[in-house]
Amino acid sequence: MPTIELQTPLAAVVTAHPSLARELERLGLDYCCGGARRIDDACRDQGLDPASVVAELVGLADNGATAPWATMDVAELVGHLETTHHRYLWAELPRLTALVDKIVGVHGDRHAELHDVRRVYDELRADLEPHLRKEEQVLFPMIRQLASAQSPPTFHCGSLVSPISVMVSEHDRVGELLEQLRAHTHGYEMPADGCASYRACYESLAELEADTHLHVHIENNLLFPAVVRIEQQLRGTTT
Repeated sequence: MPTIELQTPLAAVVTAHPSLARELERLGLDYCCGGARRIDDACRDQGLDPASVVAELVGLADNGATAPWATMDVAELVGHLETTHHRYLWAELPRLTALVDKIVGVHGDRHAELHDVRRVYDELRADLEPHLRKEEQVLFPMIRQLASAQSPPTFHCGSLVSPISVMVSEHDRVGELLEQLRAHTHGYEMPADGCASYRACYESLAELEADTHLHVHIENNLLFPAVVRIEQQLRGTTT
């Protein structure tokens, strides 16, 4: 039986059982930005019975092989993030802009909420693209340098704790915008008069949410803590 208990942090659930990410999202349990929270505490905040949720998760858990990213070192993780989640976003964000604009143009008169969907989505894209560039051009190269170092590297920012804290703060904002998108789309529920483009847009937005949650989980709960530990070890310091 998988080890999922009341005291298990939400992030640990997804790291051990990535297939449970969608179920946590369905339950409204934030495993990425709120990944340090225990199951019981998070459930109580959502008005859920913790014991029932744990039983459900245990029943749904896949006991197969751990996801490859769960055991990668920091250099491998940044490569995985760039080739998987970053590449996905660079391709998907402009495609989704066109889809959102299309359904607003066709259905916006009858569905006023679509104007809020476009406003929030545009803000999300405007936040995500500079964020990706900062990681790819600044933070990730420093992480690769740190991973191969035998002594503490000299960075323009001093410690990597500073840029990591900025990235985490930006992740929090992305999480807030994804929550707003979910609210404005009523959980990506198709209206009765929705067309094929409407369906494609909502399905793509839902996939964007799921992929970004996993993306943020890997960075917040695996990559960044590991980077801080390596830097502390090289500098001979502890928190």
